[in-house]
Amino acid sequence: MALRAVEDGCIREIVAQQEAIGLEAVTDGEFRRTFFHIDFLSRLEGVATDRQSHRVAYRGSRSQFDYDVPVPVVTGRLRRRSSLPLEEFAFLAGVTRRVPKVCIPAPSMLHFMGGDAAIDRGVYPDLEEFFADLKRIYREEVRALYDAGCRYVQIDDPYIAFLCDPAHRARVAARGDDPERLPALYADLIEGAIRDRPADMAVCVHLCRGNFSKAGAAAGGYEAIAAQVFPRLSADGFFLEFDDPRSGGFAPLAHMPKGRKVVLGLISTKTPVLERREDLAPRIEQAARHVPIDDLCISPQCGFSSTEHGTELTAEEQAAKLRLVVELAAHLRGK
Repeated sequence: MALRAVEDGCIREIVAQQEAIGLEAVTDGEFRRTFFHIDFLSRLEGVATDRQSHRVAYRGSRSQFDYDVPVPVVTGRLRRRSSLPLEEFAFLAGVTRRVPKVCIPAPSMLHFMGGDAAIDRGVYPDLEEFFADLKRIYREEVRALYDAGCRYVQIDDPYIAFLCDPAHRARVAARGDDPERLPALYADLIEGAIRDRPADMAVCVHLCRGNFSKAGAAAGGYEAIAAQVFPRLSADGFFLEFDDPRSGGFAPLAHMPKGRKVVLGLISTKTPVLERREDLAPRIEQAARHVPIDDLCISPQCGFSSTEHGTELTAEEQAAKLRLVVELAAHLRGK
């Protein structure tokens, strides 16, 4: 109960800050999560998160530490038992006057780290049954959120963008999985999850390359996955990472279907240095060569922290980044 009270207070504080800054949609900062994905997946029947882990060694300019990230494995038939996002939304909706946005880890999060080998073949001798159950669970989650009043969902999928990186493709191939097949497979999983959503529920997909303060987990432009992924998804918009050279250029946006919102992640959450508006405007003009300017938006390239370990940026440095987003958006609307 003491932890819950602290979480409630932190969420109220960060919601008030987002509202004061001028954001039209707000999140709860995922203060109830240890890892942005594991806390969701561990709620599923048939998933174990205590059998395997991989070690992350983080070295930043202000601190250094290591931590273990659980690797989810499938040990039984998948069923939806309870919903962390549903609980998060219920509280968030009660403490904001803006649009409450809920973030859900993508279905790929249950497959990519361990691959096919992380799925008990005694339970799922046919992997197509596993993927079908996974899509069904996500459709149930989306429907439950809608019935609770949620109208804005973001699906976070770093692993599709990991497949932009030759090193990650090599790792996937070395364990016996096919990196050429995975981008389309993961896009189809997301589409299967959102395809029946009501017309008045907005769903966006976030494709980043893994971020933790100054560190990133992958590199490579979207060229490697754009043709397989963007046309497959009926999402209303895409949050894409373009804050540094590892993210590549805007040319892959040519594969974006018409009518999709493209949210340019030009503001970096990995450095306290505040970007200058005069440097960002030309980059937006470059992106507009591939996507109509009216379909472009702007945001940070990722969340400030994906785990309980936090970020090296101070609260004020983070707030300054968000204020810049709002100011630049207003400037573009004026133009």
